[in-house]
Amino acid sequence: MLDHKKLAVIHITKKELNLSDDEYRDTLEKITGVRSAKEMDDAGFYKLMRFFTRSRHYRSSRDGITLRQKMYIRHLVEDTGWDEKHFRNFLRKYYHQDDTESLSKREASKLIESLKRIITRQLEE
Repeated sequence: MLDHKKLAVIHITKKELNLSDDEYRDTLEKITGVRSAKEMDDAGFYKLMRFFTRSRHYRSSRDGITLRQKMYIRHLVEDTGWDEKHFRNFLRKYYHQDDTESLSKREASKLIESLKRIITRQLEE
């Protein structure tokens, strides 16, 4: 059984990809063998995330941020302990963007590295 954070990631991904309930459940069944995320184990979770992040259909645009980058950024922001408002202010101040959707792959990579450095500094304090 998955923890609540992994279930949240799955449902956020479903929403971001605008999957209907039938598409979502069909994908779950095809990739993991279950029709509900609550029935999934960790191995199924990672299979599903790999499927979503490797599929070219799940990119914002050809040169835009990838789903894998979006999910990793979300994870890193969670690790910083920042709330959504703090993260948006950081994004506006240093990247001149209102959300991650408008980032290019290159900008997203820079953001990821920035967040990793911030986390490292927080751990050193």
